[in-house]
Amino acid sequence: MFPDLTRDDVFRLETRRLWLRWTRLADAQAIVRLAGEKSVADMTAHIPHPYTPQDAERFIFAARQSNADGQGLQLAITPKGRPNALIGMVGITPGSEKGQPTLGYWLGTPSWGQGYATEAVRALIDAFFAYGDEMELRASTRVINPTSRRVLEKCGFAYQGTGLVEFPARGGFYPADEFRLDRRAWESLKSWGHTGLVREPAYEAEPVLELAS
Repeated sequence: MFPDLTRDDVFRLETRRLWLRWTRLADAQAIVRLAGEKSVADMTAHIPHPYTPQDAERFIFAARQSNADGQGLQLAITPKGRPNALIGMVGITPGSEKGQPTLGYWLGTPSWGQGYATEAVRALIDAFFAYGDEMELRASTRVINPTSRRVLEKCGFAYQGTGLVEFPARGGFYPADEFRLDRRAWESLKSWGHTGLVREPAYEAEPVLELAS
């Protein structure tokens, strides 16, 4: 799904306020502290609560392996000037429905309401379409999570309907809004410009959507 460019752990994306980089074992403590908050975990399908250091280590190894294989791209969200200070995660994985690329993210509560989620998601969407040849990207969010819905809408996703989606870490199926962004819509939205990817070319509210753990 992703090219050789993204498969080395030196790869990173730059936005106006953030660096998005591969996660590493040194991030485990921050992941436990931030993803382990009930208000974060409850909005996701795969983040357990409570969240243990062993859970974090398994996630980090799995994310790095997926990145290296090109099967996905899961990146730590870090503020510029503090590249070691993880504040959340954003990623695209094959997903469970016919292997369709699926967007997910979470953001620690201290960083909510500052636009970081939208900024990180836009950067990763740009990388997904610019570096690969996939035609569409999927996402879903619990119906009780309107903030994440707004993030998706600001990033160009179109609402597809509401249905029951399995949330294994929550122990069952829950109503979720489903969204889709295709390449043509993305191309028409690339003018989101200064709020997005600063790329080398490198790239701009909003807590949790989802990220497999």
